[in-house]
Formats: sequence, structure tokens, C-alpha cells
Amino acid sequence: MDVIPAIDLLDGKCVRLYQGDYGQAQTFSEDPVTVARQWQAQGAPRLHVVDLDGAKAGHPVNQAIIGSIVRALDIPVQVGGGLRDQASVADILAQGVDQAILGTVAVEQPDLVAQLCQDFPGRITVGIDARHGQVATKGWLETSSVTATDLAQRMAVLGVTAIIYTDIQRDGTLQGPNLSALRDLAATLTIPVIASGGVSSITDLLSLSALESLGVTGAIVGRALYTGDVQLVEAVRAVGSGRWQDVPPQAGSTTLA
Repeated sequence: MDVIPAIDLLDGKCVRLYQGDYGQAQTFSEDPVTVARQWQAQGAPRLHVVDLDGAKAGHPVNQAIIGSIVRALDIPVQVGGGLRDQASVADILAQGVDQAILGTVAVEQPDLVAQLCQDFPGRITVGIDARHGQVATKGWLETSSVTATDLAQRMAVLGVTAIIYTDIQRDGTLQGPNLSALRDLAATLTIPVIASGGVSSITDLLSLSALESLGVTGAIVGRALYTGDVQLVEAVRAVGSGRWQDVPPQAGSTTLA
């Protein structure tokens, strides 16, 4: 299973939110590119980047920083936040981003998702952010009447590469992932599911890796890496994925708190 470090961008800085609340943003670094290089050096198989400003504004905001991150790395980068039209998706993929992550449009414009899957085959992922099982949109500021499972099944039919499932109530809390929700969701799909939200320890990652047979192929880790609760080198070794074979012993994680 892949352990995927997260970089959330707000006002050009690397931050973490608590349960998706923009008013509870903690800054961990003012240099996201350096942070990205650090995660790569410690064996990350890919990087997850969220343009929080873009998610809130409804259009990408941090394109320049994202472009700098992509150019600085050799590993794939997946990006979400404010990607709500064909031009925005085309632009972010043209910068070298591996996967464009769609959120709000999956609920509001499924026809656009279908078209993007045709235009960019194998490069469209859908992020489903759920609050009490209902899909949240517009940077988690609104909650729809659509259930996460229903939306995931619809998106799989359209041809998306994977589903990233975030339990908003767990995100940034270090309370552990919602294993039952992930198990139920993955069991209904034939495409990979990437878990996000709440990972607080290597024990949590091992619990997630036990769901790999159901299709949970990755786990996005944010706050726990920045606080040092999870050391990335140890995590990628523990779950048997990533680039850890190439990481020298002296490259142990550095807490960014």
C-alpha cells in the first residue's frame, strides 16, 4: 500500500486544517517546495497536493507553487482543489501533474467528469469528502444530499482512475481512519480507493493495509507526518510500498511542527 504525504496549500504556505475548518489552519512551513523534496527523499511513492485557496475560490489559485513542486520532484504528483472546468484540468495536467483530482464537479457536473475521462484517460481521480456519509462540496463548505457510496459507484462507471475517500470528521484530528466506511465503500467498487483523514500512527496504516485486498491501495497522511507522530521512512517500510529501498539510513523523518 502506498503511503502518500499531503501538502495543503493556503496563502502559499503548507498548512493543515482541523476537520476542514479554514478558521483552524496550522502553518507547518512557508516553503512547500522544500517540504515536497523532503517527502520524496524519505521514500514517498507519490505526493498529494490540495489547493485550499482554489477549493474555496472555485478555481485554481496556487498553480505557480504547484508547478514548482512538480518540477522539483521525480515522483508523481496528484492535485486537487478548484478544478471545476476543462481548462483548469488541462492546465494543471500540462504542468506535469499525474492525476487531476475532481471534487465538486463530480456532484454538480457528472457529464464534465465523463468528458474529462475521455479527454485525459487514466489521469482523472475523484475525491469524495464525506461528512456523516454525505458528500461535501466547495472546499467542504457545503454538504450535499448525495451519499459517498452512490457517488463513487457513478464515478467508477464514468472511467475515473481511483476514488480518494476523506472522512471530514477524522481529517486533521489524529483520531484514526474510518475503517468501516472505507471497507464498505471499497467492497462496492472495482477501482482503487485511497484513504484520507485521521491517520495517527503506523498501526493505523497497518489497519488500512489489511483492506488492500478490497482495493484500498493507498493512504494519504498529513498532520501525523508534520507532527512526527508518523515517520515516513518507517511507514513506507511497514506497509511494503514506496521508494524506501533507495532511502539512506540518515534520511529519517524530520518533524515540521
